[in-house]
Amino acid sequence: MSSVAVLTQESFNEHRSGLLPEQSGAAVAGPSGREEEDALPTYKDAFPPLPERAATPDGTQETTNAWTKIRPLKSSIITQVFHVPLEERKYKDINQFGEGDQAKVCVDIMHKTGAHLELSLAKDQGLSIMVSGKLDAVMKARKEIVSRLQTQASATVAIPKEHHRFVIGKNGEKLQELELKTATKIQIPRPDDPSNQIKISGTKEGLEKAKHEILLISAEQDKRAVERVNIDKVYHPFITGAYNKMVGEMTQETGARINVPPPSVNKTEIVITGEKEQVALAVAMIKKVYEEKKKNTTTIAVEVKKSQHKYVVGPKGNTLQEILDRTGVSVEIPPSDSSSETVILRGEPDRLGQALTEVYAKANSYTVSSVSAPSWLHRFIIGKKGQNLAKITQQMPKVHIEFTEGEDKITLEGPTKDVQMVQSQIEAIVTDLVSRMDYAEISVDPKFHRHLIGKGGVNINRIKEMHKVTVRIPPDNEKSNLIRIEGDPQGVQEAKKELLELASRMENERTKDLIIEQRFHRAIIGQKGEKIKEVRDKFPEVIINFPDPAQKSDIVQLRGPRTEVEKCSKFMQKMVAEMVENSYSVSVPIFKQFHRNIIGKGGSNIKKIREETNTKIDLPAENSNSEMILITGKKVNCEAARNRILAIQKELANITEVDVSIPSKLHISLIGPKGRLVRAIMEECGGVHIHFPNEGSGVDKVTIRGPVEEVEKAKQQLLTLAEEKQTKSHTVELHAKPEYHKFLIGKGGGNIRKVRDSTGARIIFPTPEDKDQELITVVGTEEAVREAQKELEELIKSLDNIVEDTMNVDPKHHRYFVARRGQVLRDLADEYGGVMVSFPRTGSQSDKVSLKGAKECVEAAKKRMQEMIEDLDAQVTMECVIPQKFHRSIMGPKGSRIQQITRDHNVQIKFPEREDPQAAAQAETPAQENGEANGELKEPLDPEAPKRCDVIVLSGRKERCEAAIEALKALVPVTIEVDVPFELHRYIIGQKGSGIRKMMDEFEVNIQVPGPDLQSDKIAITGLASHLDRAKEGLLVRVKELQADQEDRALRSFKLTITVDPKYHPKIIGRKGAIITNIRTEHDVNIQFPEKNDENQDQITITGYEHKAIAARDAIQAIVDELEEMVSEDITLDSRVHARIIGARGKGIRKIMDEFKVDLRFPQSGAADPNLVSVIGRPEHVDEAIDHLLNLEEEYMADVAENEAKMAHMRPPGGSVAAAGGGVSDENRGPSKGFVVREAPWANTNEKAPDMSSSEDFPSFGAPVPTKTSPWGPKRF
Repeated sequence: MSSVAVLTQESFNEHRSGLLPEQSGAAVAGPSGREEEDALPTYKDAFPPLPERAATPDGTQETTNAWTKIRPLKSSIITQVFHVPLEERKYKDINQFGEGDQAKVCVDIMHKTGAHLELSLAKDQGLSIMVSGKLDAVMKARKEIVSRLQTQASATVAIPKEHHRFVIGKNGEKLQELELKTATKIQIPRPDDPSNQIKISGTKEGLEKAKHEILLISAEQDKRAVERVNIDKVYHPFITGAYNKMVGEMTQETGARINVPPPSVNKTEIVITGEKEQVALAVAMIKKVYEEKKKNTTTIAVEVKKSQHKYVVGPKGNTLQEILDRTGVSVEIPPSDSSSETVILRGEPDRLGQALTEVYAKANSYTVSSVSAPSWLHRFIIGKKGQNLAKITQQMPKVHIEFTEGEDKITLEGPTKDVQMVQSQIEAIVTDLVSRMDYAEISVDPKFHRHLIGKGGVNINRIKEMHKVTVRIPPDNEKSNLIRIEGDPQGVQEAKKELLELASRMENERTKDLIIEQRFHRAIIGQKGEKIKEVRDKFPEVIINFPDPAQKSDIVQLRGPRTEVEKCSKFMQKMVAEMVENSYSVSVPIFKQFHRNIIGKGGSNIKKIREETNTKIDLPAENSNSEMILITGKKVNCEAARNRILAIQKELANITEVDVSIPSKLHISLIGPKGRLVRAIMEECGGVHIHFPNEGSGVDKVTIRGPVEEVEKAKQQLLTLAEEKQTKSHTVELHAKPEYHKFLIGKGGGNIRKVRDSTGARIIFPTPEDKDQELITVVGTEEAVREAQKELEELIKSLDNIVEDTMNVDPKHHRYFVARRGQVLRDLADEYGGVMVSFPRTGSQSDKVSLKGAKECVEAAKKRMQEMIEDLDAQVTMECVIPQKFHRSIMGPKGSRIQQITRDHNVQIKFPEREDPQAAAQAETPAQENGEANGELKEPLDPEAPKRCDVIVLSGRKERCEAAIEALKALVPVTIEVDVPFELHRYIIGQKGSGIRKMMDEFEVNIQVPGPDLQSDKIAITGLASHLDRAKEGLLVRVKELQADQEDRALRSFKLTITVDPKYHPKIIGRKGAIITNIRTEHDVNIQFPEKNDENQDQITITGYEHKAIAARDAIQAIVDELEEMVSEDITLDSRVHARIIGARGKGIRKIMDEFKVDLRFPQSGAADPNLVSVIGRPEHVDEAIDHLLNLEEEYMADVAENEAKMAHMRPPGGSVAAAGGGVSDENRGPSKGFVVREAPWANTNEKAPDMSSSEDFPSFGAPVPTKTSPWGPKRF
């Protein structure tokens, strides 16, 4: 008796549970002893051993298993290197290696073929190309390289014309293979071309290879012979034999290829190809068969119905082959297009009778029959996806069933007995369908068909499912108006009625096209279609279709009931009218320097204007030269915003606006080409704005806006120019270098004004945006233009006359001219036609300065430099004492104010360095010894003497310095105090100082609020005297607003409490706070419920205006009164139906609660009485709800009882076999023995079975384990 080993105790329960129930039962309940042991698996079966290693000659062991038989996979990537000699390189420019055309070609080859190319240059200047990739890609790349990087040669090779097809190969495969292999292009003449010359183009090496391959193919074909034998067509079946057996035997015996034309091809020629001896033998055998059959065979002609011919032929001619095989007789059937019914049998006389019998048997074995069935029933007979018909054809596969569209019959064809059976089955189906199905046809205009179908077939599918019918709507290409309904008679009538109603409703529909400019489409649709969704919700029966944006169409289509379409049309037209009204735009020219004032600090001004006027205001970018501010919105609002912006500009500067009447017909000529003429006037008159009305408006009014003096000046120029245009206007163009333009214009436009005053002509210089920077335009009367042209040409000519001159400049002044990288000299060059001024080198004592340029320019520059030297000589230094604390304010942002004074008065201003407070303190109290300072006697400091840190030094002419000092003193800020109640200070400061910052930015002042510890009512405002009044007024306005807010807050903080039982609180709050939120919103109050740990849990606090708080209290009290009227009743509902009553995600219980206006509370799990359900609500509602719940319980309990009865007869899942079968239940199984195996390695030794809890017997991965010998054998690594 073999030993039995127990591997584990309880850890293999899972394994045992995987056994089949009968196996499981046998394992436990079977007889003990030998039978039980034999049923156990052996150790080797349960744990197969690893493969052993086979000994190799060198003593090592090698694993002998299936893995050693697997062949290694080769890489699919190959690498080949191609070499292009220098003389064959197409691109030989060595300097362009790695770039140029050669590199572009390589990149193109890589993209086209998918191969990777690497180029290198050999010492002999040959090109080496390494190509990596899949074999196919490498071969294609090679062909491309040869054709595009190597010079091409060409050659021809002549082979017999009949050999050409062998070079081409099947489907041209051989030719493609040759071209890839040799990297050449091979051109073979067309079959109708008598030439036998094959042209090859490529590299020399490729040409040789290709020629060799072609000649090899031709030589191989030369060894082969072709023989054509003419044999009467009627004897071909005897040569081929039944199922081509005879011709196959001949081919095998001779080795030649025999091609017999098929019966359908009317050819008598049999072609034999192969070696000459083989062909001769095959020809002899064919002729022998032919002669024999010609001599021994005779024929019989019989008449067989044309319809039965196909049964004699059989599928793919198999029946004819069968007769030929059995009798040796050939049956000749007339062609299908012939009307003849004669069938000829050809063969040996003694075999003809048997063949004739078989022919008649085959002809009469099949019959054709028909079954009458209305054509509309055909598809029901066929069934869904042919299911009904498949059942019949599977039983009778030889019967062919044919349905002809439009005919009321079904044709059956096949063996007579089978056809009769199929006919009876189909007739039964037809009778059944006719008795229970009907059809109807309705006429509906095809234009409504797609609406009947609905989007995605939603309408028609609903009708089909509801009435259990099929509806066939003809496709658009049929242009039919008949719709067919088929199915149950009642369903057909109902579907017909519904479809006719839909059709009549659509006939009442109207389609209307609205013309709406495409620019408004996006606004009507709204972001993510929100706005159009609102329109569609408002008019759900109207379909609104917008055109595709790419079509640039303005037509919006509305379709639906006539009245609804009209309403929707009016609504949308109103929307568009509002949009048109809101899309009015006006451009306001505002001087660039005032844009920041329009915007305000942090955009406060512009934001305020936008909000108050309800307009959109767009300002040009900072780096743009445009001065136009665009306002968009309603016309009235745009005008209001425009006036407010203009008012800001007028307040900031001495701006005026004048209207000039000029005939509208002159406007275009006054504006000039690309606005050059009017732009020249605007620039000349200090940047005034001149606004002409829109072209074609017929308005004569031209508006001029700007400083008073400049506006008057521009007005005079416009009127003069208009007068000239009315009399006679003439234009001439001149060219001068751009660097001469400034000199021609002169300082402040002095030179050009002189010319204009003397001649009366207008001279226009190009702007930086103009393409031609040399073009100068002269406009005026012919005489004036001629004179101005003459003067300008003389000036330009003199400027082209380059001269050199010198002047003496004291070396002490040199530094002034060359300082700041020669800025003064650059300014001189810009102003005086690019004149070059050269000073002697630094360190040289020379006073000679050279000037080079046009004669007039040099003279003017020399004169200007002399003026500068006089200014330098007359320069004085003056001091202006202003306390240091005001210096930053005087300088302005980024020193802008001080720069303006420097420019206006042409002086130099130097501010002192900031004083160090510690150093100042030490200077005031110097250390003394014996009444002396540092041992030396010092004069006492004058207390009235100004501090050095307060002294600003000015340099320039005396009168200019004095004017600059006055300007500096005017910038010294002044401080005033304003009375503001202390309790309002924190509101004036605002959150994180935002309020006070806004006021400081708006009024350009500094506002200081005293600290909270001072409890002062005084607020100090510091700034320029001109700004203080506005700031004070603004602060007082803010105080009034805050005081009004304080009063409102006091009224709004009225509080009252209401006592409500805590059990009603959830009901007052409502689901997700809906009820309490509604009360808060409606009465504009704050309602506070008690916290969990509050003492007064029944107190609800209401805060707000007194009358609103009382109204909110009344609303809450009304809810409480209603809740107090409610009753609570407990009923007993079987807990097994609770889940069904509650429904998925509480849907069922919510429905009951909403319907009966009650609250239902089901017991929680673990409750004392799981069947107890509470119903809370008004008495009448509670009674109705209880009745409904009890009815539901009765209904659901019937289902529960039925399910329990079913479960009683079902075997429990995963349980034991029934007792009747001899099985035992899990309870009676007894303790598990674990997983048991026989013939284990430890069974024949004294050792115990391995312990699964031992880390030595079953070590963990990575854990160090002491070595131990065991019957498992030596460990292998």
